Amino acid sequence: MQQPPPTLTPAGDDGVPDARGIGTEDGGEDGIAAVAEAVLTASRALVAVAARSLATVDAQVTVPQFRALVVLSSRGPQPVGELADALAIHPSTATRLCDRLVSKRLVRRAVSRENRRETTISLSPAGRDLVDEVTNIRHGEIAAIVARVPVQTRAAMVAALTAFAEAAGELPRNTWILGWK
Repeated sequence: MQQPPPTLTPAGDDGVPDARGIGTEDGGEDGIAAVAEAVLTASRALVAVAARSLATVDAQVTVPQFRALVVLSSRGPQPVGELADALAIHPSTATRLCDRLVSKRLVRRAVSRENRRETTISLSPAGRDLVDEVTNIRHGEIAAIVARVPVQTRAAMVAALTAFAEAAGELPRNTWILGWK
């Protein structure tokens, strides 16, 4: 049976609602159930933003293809097997995905300098431009949503979402946009 979300009480002096039930029977073990439900709900909004941002670009890419482009953008050139691991897909699926991205001129395929039996995939300039364009569209739409969030809760959102992204192994955009790893 699904756990009910935590009860939110009116904002206190700091303007932040009190999330009762976090860490209690109502919120599950250490509040995991309540947090998972809140993230799941927020993810629906983020998936909608992602879908709209991809629909606005000229290059027709699927969500999995775009995810591969983002991984290459954030982690740099890599063997197809490593890309498959990062995407949690079978290597043969990654190879077919890369074939499609090569045909769209969004990635480049080359023989690895370290191991001539290995193929390395990297973003092409067009792939980099696509990632930048979609990311900027998403950023603008997310900023418009955040502008409707009470100012007092924004710092807590930053802390919570940063911790979530780190736990998921995502690198902050400010590191990969500058080419840091």
